[in-house]
This record gives sequence, structure tokens and C-alpha cells, in this order.
Amino acid sequence: MVALPTSFVLRMQAQLGTEYPEFEQSFLKKPPTSIRTNPEKNHRMSGLPIPWCTHGLYIHERPVFTLDPLFHGGTYYVQEASSMLLEQAIKQTTEPDKPIVALDLCAAPGGKSTHLLSLLPKDSLLVCNEVIRSRATILAENIQKWGYGNAVVTNNDPEDFHSLKGLFDVVVIDAPCSGEGLFRKDENACGEWSTENAELCALRQQRILRSIWPSLKEGGVLIYSTCTYNPDENELNIKQILEGGDAENISLSLNPDWGVVSLKNGYQCYPHRLEGEGFYLAAIRKISPSETVHLRSKKDVARPGKGVAESVRNWIHGSFLLRQHQDLIIAIPEKHYLLIEFLSSVLKVIHRGTAIGIVKHEKIIPDHGLALSIHLKKESFLQMSVSLEQARIYLKKDTFYQEHAAKGHALVIYEDNPIGWVNLLGNRINNLYPTEWRIRMSL
Repeated sequence: MVALPTSFVLRMQAQLGTEYPEFEQSFLKKPPTSIRTNPEKNHRMSGLPIPWCTHGLYIHERPVFTLDPLFHGGTYYVQEASSMLLEQAIKQTTEPDKPIVALDLCAAPGGKSTHLLSLLPKDSLLVCNEVIRSRATILAENIQKWGYGNAVVTNNDPEDFHSLKGLFDVVVIDAPCSGEGLFRKDENACGEWSTENAELCALRQQRILRSIWPSLKEGGVLIYSTCTYNPDENELNIKQILEGGDAENISLSLNPDWGVVSLKNGYQCYPHRLEGEGFYLAAIRKISPSETVHLRSKKDVARPGKGVAESVRNWIHGSFLLRQHQDLIIAIPEKHYLLIEFLSSVLKVIHRGTAIGIVKHEKIIPDHGLALSIHLKKESFLQMSVSLEQARIYLKKDTFYQEHAAKGHALVIYEDNPIGWVNLLGNRINNLYPTEWRIRMSL
């Protein structure tokens, strides 16, 4: 059993009262393994449904996800079950047929962003932000694996959004916290915990909330969450906003059988009440008037040449505008083109839309992001189906051989899912898997 810090135990005893012994006993249980499948891709995962998440599953055994090609193909995401409660907040606070602009402010590594992409109404736009550059790179990778083209990944401090007044219909803040809800899964989280650190987390969360509040439009929804039990990091932060008279609390309708505890301001998940870890969530609506940012126009970015544009038009489906950044062709959702270009002028955007390919010597080398895109027209390309062994070799960016009469760029297909590209050269195969994404685990 995890050795819980004494001051944490004393606070939780006061917080839970007679339920504390049951809470403590939950640390003797093996944490459940849960995933969330991609509704736009094929998967073979099976398990028990997570009741509050349409595509969430508890799986019986934890496989080696790193060696599963379907994981790298974005057919599912490994995510803690309690955090999937976000789905109920989105479904109960947004209209299913009304496109919105949403922000996931503290998004890395991408669990909630990929969930949001599956949940938001058609033609919505999601901005996924992460302040730490290395984590933002991982976020961009996971967004590309999920395959949706209506996403922008940024690498900014929350303060940088202060000027984007009234821009977002929904802001999700999965705030950096003291991590008490992860104690059962991660002993390091327990070892790093202290009351002083929890106090610093609360101050950081308050700064984040203050910074982002102006960018939420009047009538917009802020969804706040943490993976901790500490009221100072949870309810009290929400209480401060509500007491300012700028917002109203939103009550969610949750099935009592789920075991989620309803608080005055928000909802708390405990591992002794449900199959999941510690998680807090609250939803509030902004009721104060909000300024609206003016989307300043900028000089249009380069467009690909007519020949290049015609070549790639049959590679994807949907309403996109093609733009060229240096040698990279990008498909930008037409509905949000002006907004995305504006965001690119005021924020550090590291990924947007769908990367189509690199123009090289009047030819186009298809981008890896295109292979994983849900907008891809597979029938437009040569295809090469591979076995599990071949798929793993491919993901390590090693060399393998498969007899193939055709020549040219081909989609690598595993269990009916594209996982990348190769260049067929007759007597050999050139592996085009991104070097920085390759798996390093021994087969």
C-alpha cells in the first residue's frame, strides 16, 4: 500500500468522515485500466463500458500499448476513467448542432483534447494549448494521431490569451494540481506532495483562471478540473469566481449509480466510490458582458501552385483551403480559415489543420499526418497491408520487405487502419515513418 503523507491523511479524514477507512482501503486495489476509442476509426478493443463516456472502456488486462500499432494509429487513447466525466459537462452545456470555438488551455498530453474533438459539434474549432514546449510537441503528435483537422495546437502562457476577449464559447482548464488523485497509480506523485506545494498549486490555478476569464464570451462555459481532492484547489477556486458576480454555477444531471459525489460547487470522484481515480470537475457560465476581439486581417499566406493543388484535391474530403508554409502543404478548415490565420499571428501555433505533404522537386511527399487523418481518401493511394510483426518493425523505422509490384508512395495498413507511409521502390521499401515518433522498445 502507498504510504500516504500524514497531513494528507488528516485532511482526508476530516473531509470524508466515516468514509475514510473505505477510501484508504481503495489504495490496496489495483487501479483499473481504461481507454477511449476513436469513433472515426476502426478498433478491436473490448471491455466493460464506462457509464459516463460513450466510447470509454475498462479493459481487463493492460497490454503493452507501445507495441500496439492501433494505438499509434490513433484508434484509441489510454485515459483515466474519471477524467472522462468531461463528456457529461460538454454534452449538457452545449447544443449538439451548433458549431463552437473551444479552448483546452492546459492540454498536454492530449487526453481531454482528443475527447473534445470527438464530442464537439460538427464544424467546431478546438484550440489546444500547452505552455511547456516539449509537452506541446507531444500534444501535437497525439492530435495528429487522432486525425481531426479542426484543431490548432499552441504553445503559450495563459496570460497570452488575455487579449483574445470574448473569443471562446467553451474553455476547458484541466489545471496543474497537487496530484492527490494519482497517488494510487503513481507513487512519485505521493512522494512529491506537500502542503506547501498544494498551496502553490492553488495560487497558480487562480492566476490561470484570472488570465483566461476575459477570453470567454458572455454566455460561454468554463469547465474546470483537477486530479486532486484538495478543496483549496477545487471548490474554493470556483467559489471565488462565483462570488465575483461574473458567473453562475451549472448543475449537471449525473446518474447516482455512477458514484460521483455532488458538491456545492462541482463534482468529486473518489476511488472507493467508483472505478476510477480522484478527479474534480465543475462547470460555470459567464454572465457578465464581455468585449469581443476584432479578428484583424493579415497578409494571406502562400497558396500552393495550381498543379500541386489539383494533385492533392482528391487526397482528402471535406471543405478545406490549401495553404503552403515553406514546402509544407496544409489543409485548413474553410469555415475557420480567418480565425486560424488570426490565431497564427498572435499565438505560437505549432500545428494547425491537416498536414498534406512536402513539395519536393515538383513532386509531393505525403505527410504522416495525412495518413492518420479521418479526412483521408484511402482509395486515392496504393495500399500495403502488413502483419503485426511487420507493423512493429515499421513503427521502429526499421527495414522490412514485402513483395509488391507497384511503385510509389503507399499507405501502410494494419487491421484496416492506416499507420503511415512507405515509398515502394521495386526491390526495396523506403520506410517514411517520422524519426521522432519511432518506438524504441525492444520487440
